[in-house]
Amino acid sequence: MDVKIDPSWKNRLHDEFTKPYFEHLIGFVKKEYSEGRVYPPGKQIFNAFDRCTFENCKVVIIGQDPYHGPGQANGLCFSVNDGIPKPPSLLNIFKEIQDDLGKPIPVSGNLERWADQGVLLLNATLTVRAGQAGSHQGKGWETFTDAVIEKISDEKKGVVFMLWGRYAQEKGRVIHAENHLVLTSKHPSPMAAASGGWFGNKHFSKTNDYLIKRGLTPIEW
Repeated sequence: MDVKIDPSWKNRLHDEFTKPYFEHLIGFVKKEYSEGRVYPPGKQIFNAFDRCTFENCKVVIIGQDPYHGPGQANGLCFSVNDGIPKPPSLLNIFKEIQDDLGKPIPVSGNLERWADQGVLLLNATLTVRAGQAGSHQGKGWETFTDAVIEKISDEKKGVVFMLWGRYAQEKGRVIHAENHLVLTSKHPSPMAAASGGWFGNKHFSKTNDYLIKRGLTPIEW
């Protein structure tokens, strides 16, 4: 199956693209796009991979599924397009960065600038039906993104994995923690953050400290 994704990922994930589950998944996704409104736009389904190549990947942030409101999703977890109001979880992420690194909250919630620096902003499910959160879960995307995480864990060393909330932490079970930096905390959603464990996690400074120690360029958060 010819999947339009950055060659660095296409070469490494070739076996996944030939498996029966992936063929069924693509058939389902194509049908959904043909029959109704689905996010993100079709050309941005693999945006996370196109903006962050396998070679450049040095940080992985795991989300659940794309935003399901008009104009929000752009194929990167937690990210919204320019001009779109910041969702509560993203605003809490920016507040933690402000507290941790002293950086002002940016005008735009578009995180493409992170991806371009080597941050893979990976949703577990890469598509969603408009207005129906979780509507494409359990169709095969989770199997695919598990394979992505495992591939990074197996073939790279010194990657920072940010696992926010129980779902992301379960997703990270395939990571070889001895070869990477795995940071865990509560999810940045208002309900989870309010109970403690999100604010003050200092994941962004910890990530940059780790990258610097490995001789890599820190992320401009």
